[in-house]
Amino acid sequence: MKMLKDILFGVHISAVSGTTNCEVASVCFDSRKIQKGDAFVAIRGTITDGHEYIEKAVDSGARAIVCEELPKQMLDEVTYVEVENGHQALAIMASNFYDTPSKNLKLVGVTGTNGKTTISSLLYQLFKKAGYKVGLLSTIKIMVDDTEYPTTHTTPDALVINHHLKLMNNAGVEFCFMEVSSHGIHQKRTEGLVFEGAIFTNLSHDHLDYHKTFDEYRDTKKILFDNLSKKAFALTNIDDKNGLVMLQNTKARKYTYALKNYADYRAQILENQFDGQLLKIDDNELWTKLIGHFNAYNMLCIYAAADLLGLEKLETLRLLSELENVDGRFQYYISENKITAIVDYAHTPDALKNVLETINTLRTGNENVITVVGCGGDRDRSKRPVMGNIASEMSNKIIFTSDNPRTESPSAIISEMEGGVEPQHTKKILSIENREQAIKTACQLANTNDIILIAGKGHETYQETNGKRVDFDDFKIVKKLLQTLEK
Repeated sequence: MKMLKDILFGVHISAVSGTTNCEVASVCFDSRKIQKGDAFVAIRGTITDGHEYIEKAVDSGARAIVCEELPKQMLDEVTYVEVENGHQALAIMASNFYDTPSKNLKLVGVTGTNGKTTISSLLYQLFKKAGYKVGLLSTIKIMVDDTEYPTTHTTPDALVINHHLKLMNNAGVEFCFMEVSSHGIHQKRTEGLVFEGAIFTNLSHDHLDYHKTFDEYRDTKKILFDNLSKKAFALTNIDDKNGLVMLQNTKARKYTYALKNYADYRAQILENQFDGQLLKIDDNELWTKLIGHFNAYNMLCIYAAADLLGLEKLETLRLLSELENVDGRFQYYISENKITAIVDYAHTPDALKNVLETINTLRTGNENVITVVGCGGDRDRSKRPVMGNIASEMSNKIIFTSDNPRTESPSAIISEMEGGVEPQHTKKILSIENREQAIKTACQLANTNDIILIAGKGHETYQETNGKRVDFDDFKIVKKLLQTLEK
């Protein structure tokens, strides 16, 4: 039990009806989960408005209601608190309820369009190898040192974040690496968190269904840096034209990394092969199993972050060479027939282009590149023709298929992707709605030494259609299909 007045510390309050000098059992924003003595925070969402469920929360035993608009009828035994922003109030209350757990460890936020999962996951790997107790909040999973918890969002809600940060405190975790999405920042899920540092990877076309304009998308990312304290560090990729924008108003210590421009941390690609690449960082050579220019940036970023967090540089380089690829990020399988299948999460134009550029750099030119790709439903539609154009220009054969169609028609999504294909590339195109059949067709089309890229879903082990999720794992499916063809 916590005192309501203590949980509300730091919240922008407009009005109060009742006493805040009372105990509450927990904080909740889902009226279905309210129990006696809880504080219910009414959140205005994109689909539902929590204010419509205030009465239900009170009936379920809520002791306090926190909302942006006070209800017309209020009970004497319930405390009502009017706030400026429900999302922000929830985040601050969650942090207070769990005793501000982020201040008891070194929390590093990673933001950008691409690379968030790889960088946060590999930093977790690296610091574990260095002997520390480490936490991870990522798209793939939540880790409290060695204990794994499932996750469904890039940036979980504020209660989930602070609950797991508290578990990390209890487990003696020293460092935590956290993916921070633009949705999470915009919805104030990171308010109340104390960051040791923030990392910017890159910015490209994504989430314009939510943010409407690219400038809004960029400026939302920038908020993470604007809110850093002067004790924190801000690390940014200045090869990206938006890299320096992130540093404009931050009070944090500023650091840069780059492959092309002068920066505090620089790297050079000496060799790039299918089984890894040779990098030069700080005049030291490093062999890494992770290939491609985008992974060169990731390795450099991880090296820089580790240095800023106090790890010894040569030890960091040694540990970098031991890191394994993250599931669904350029994850590959080579069949006995010498067909290479690559599964990657590339679901934005820039990510798809990066992966195909890497493949085309490594190939000899005698192989065919067969790309299987779709676009998610109920998401940014404007990127669909762009991704269709990139796939058709940079592949020998393309199969457009379903990704996670959600509530949209798969054929309509595919049609929008086809709209980006230029006339000279139309003969390369096949459209197969069923994703498993599309992957099977790619395997049947492939000959010795050909390369199959399956893009868009990466680590995901499900496919979502009309609100239902069914088991679906790109890597397991393509591996099984190729092994079947070998017989």
